[in-house]
Amino acid sequence: MAKIFLVDDEEYIRQLYSEELVEEGHEVVTAASGHDLLRGIALLQPEVVLLDIRLVDYDGLELLQDIRNHHHELPVILCTAYDTYKYDPKAMAADYYVIKSFDLSELKMAVTRAIKEGRVPMQLAAG
Repeated sequence: MAKIFLVDDEEYIRQLYSEELVEEGHEVVTAASGHDLLRGIALLQPEVVLLDIRLVDYDGLELLQDIRNHHHELPVILCTAYDTYKYDPKAMAADYYVIKSFDLSELKMAVTRAIKEGRVPMQLAAG
């Protein structure tokens, strides 16, 4: 189906999300580092990016701005444990905002929409 680039500094989240998305038929590439994402986008050419906001090496909202500056048509789904960033002006550059949960239905729905619709104004999924 689609190539997804997942960036989260928590290994168990990368594993859980990868397994679920691969079962849905997607190819998933993961990274623990925001710097790896920036280097990998041109090489891997993902169709969707799943991005955590709180990364060890990079502020996810700043990373989102860097993605928008260089890859403005690439759909980005912010996936975070914190709903406090939902209305942050920097977060509005994302296409979707999903609150982390063990129920991945909202995440899967956002991925499906991002693949079908491409880059769209942010939608609040979950909350």
